[in-house]
Amino acid sequence: MKSFPHYLPSAVTLLLAAAALFHGPIHQPAGYHDFADQSLIWGVPHFCDVSSNLGFALAAFWGWIRLAPKREHPELCHGWAGYRLFLAGLFLTALGSTWYHLAPDNARLVWDRLPIALACAGLLAGVLGDVRKRDSGGMAGLLALLAVASVAWWVFTDLAGAGDLRPYLLLQGLPILLIPLWQWIYRMPVADRLAFGAALAIYVVAKFAELGDHEIAATLGAVSGHTLKHLLATGAAALIVGRLVCRVRARLKACTDACPPAPTFSGHDQPTPAP
Repeated sequence: MKSFPHYLPSAVTLLLAAAALFHGPIHQPAGYHDFADQSLIWGVPHFCDVSSNLGFALAAFWGWIRLAPKREHPELCHGWAGYRLFLAGLFLTALGSTWYHLAPDNARLVWDRLPIALACAGLLAGVLGDVRKRDSGGMAGLLALLAVASVAWWVFTDLAGAGDLRPYLLLQGLPILLIPLWQWIYRMPVADRLAFGAALAIYVVAKFAELGDHEIAATLGAVSGHTLKHLLATGAAALIVGRLVCRVRARLKACTDACPPAPTFSGHDQPTPAP
């Protein structure tokens, strides 16, 4: 029988969903596309907001190169389907966000929000597979469908004249609460909890930076709040990828240290048979 803490993630999810339901539609702020970065460099409009997306692609490439060959490793195999979706979402975020920031409008915003939703879904599935030691493929597929549905809901309600962001925001908020809970309940290593917790905290700071886009630009000059959001979110993603890489590498090193290679002998130093 499960102990009380094991029911907390489900209770948190239901409470957040109920709160969103009773809150009513959450609309996109007026003037959402009016970003502080109005730079034009090398013919690229909104250059800082556009170029700062490169980090997402680099984090995704790094994760894929280092993790995909080790996907059957015991430290990775259960969560791999989710983490694979997370890496794909990161790479697509780089593309979609770049496309959006070149000429911000609602039509292009779809291709920015969809990959972010997929990345959140993948991270949830990956961590759940990790902590429960079960393959995350089914959960990754289900959450990917919910991610698409969350953005589709905003699109359809926006076409009806009142875009509703509740499902999309819920999907972004759940990892911040559920991942630390899961890792605490299932007693994941402290290094995992610290790395993922720091990454989620950085992402929260990134969201606040996004809200203070113009204020931060007025203070820092060259860097706007939205550009800073991209840089911070990239750092959060890299921290998660780095922890997964270190976890696999540490396990491989431990196995190597525990099982040193057998000694080899040349033709001149063959062992002498016992008499």
